[in-house]
Amino acid sequence: MTIKRKAFIAGIYEHPRREIPDRSVAQIHAEVAIGALADAGLTLSDVDGYFTDGSTGFGAMSMTDYLGLRCTHSDSTETGGSSYLFHVGHAAEAIAAGRCNVALITLAGKPRTGGGGGPGRAYAPENAFEGLFGMSGAVTGYALAAQRHMYEYGTTSEQLAEVKVAASLHAQHNPHAMLNKPVTVEEVLASPMISSPLHRFDCCVVTDGGGAVVVVSPEVARDLPRANVTVLGQGEAIKHSDNGRIDLTYTGGVVSGPRAFEEAGVTHSDIDYVSIYDSFTITVVETLEDLGFCEKGQGGRFVMDGTLVSPGGKLPFNTDGGGLCNNHPSNRGGITKIIEAVRQLRGEAHPAVQVPDCEIALAHGTGGSLATRMGSSTLIMAREAA
Repeated sequence: MTIKRKAFIAGIYEHPRREIPDRSVAQIHAEVAIGALADAGLTLSDVDGYFTDGSTGFGAMSMTDYLGLRCTHSDSTETGGSSYLFHVGHAAEAIAAGRCNVALITLAGKPRTGGGGGPGRAYAPENAFEGLFGMSGAVTGYALAAQRHMYEYGTTSEQLAEVKVAASLHAQHNPHAMLNKPVTVEEVLASPMISSPLHRFDCCVVTDGGGAVVVVSPEVARDLPRANVTVLGQGEAIKHSDNGRIDLTYTGGVVSGPRAFEEAGVTHSDIDYVSIYDSFTITVVETLEDLGFCEKGQGGRFVMDGTLVSPGGKLPFNTDGGGLCNNHPSNRGGITKIIEAVRQLRGEAHPAVQVPDCEIALAHGTGGSLATRMGSSTLIMAREAA
């Protein structure tokens, strides 16, 4: 069964605050849910499908109770920061199968001010082994991947810095961005070393916040007051550690990307805009390679010379500033990737970074770590024909 054009993204909402000490995580879930539904022209009483990660109590079970939802379908798929791209694909499948008509997806967390930053790993089978050797912190694993990529392909710190520069150029136009001052390659390299070769500016921001997405059936979409975004294709994959024999130079995108492109029936030249998970600069470089936008090992060269900068770059990316500069709510940036892609397709991005005639967009999420195990999901969407 294909999900191509079987479901539509009708509503989006990103919490405007990056520090939220006066709300609980559940309250943030509720605020973004209501915001996305209002954007779609719907209410909580219209929702019959609910999707969230495992970070709040019993996941969907706890939150449907809190929100007062009456659902015929629910899903608490947990793949870290990519969970919400998995959720869009699963929601589209559920809608196509007739299990629900209005699917609500929410993310919320408070890692900056305390009170929730994603599920704990205390009971994960790998924790007793990897935690002993410093792999419990995200940056260490990504630094290993960056070192290996540099060794294998000659990637440089200057090339990684170009990713941060592009994100910062976009973030200056976002009044909600955590970091909205443009930076140079030299400033990235001059920032403190966190875990070699990654500097502070190679790392994402830590923010409170959340976001929500509403996915609906074609029948519901026809009656809504605004144009919607069509889901064309979605792919997903789990890359694991292979008992220690892991290749650090590629991501699960080598599997999820081709699946999404095949289902969508489009090529790389058809993509006008990309939202790429940017937990660290190396994440973007490896993902672009694995999705097929350049050859393996050429990602560092590919991002040079303003390739990622909107509107004039060859492949504009993360025009909200991304996780590197704007928002990484709950230490998970997947839902914001969907939200900004939808803004681009609607023509609602900031005018300074809006991609002209944006018709097809790709969003990609990475959860877990490049150095161990990850969940990858690629989502391709299109502007609905008038």
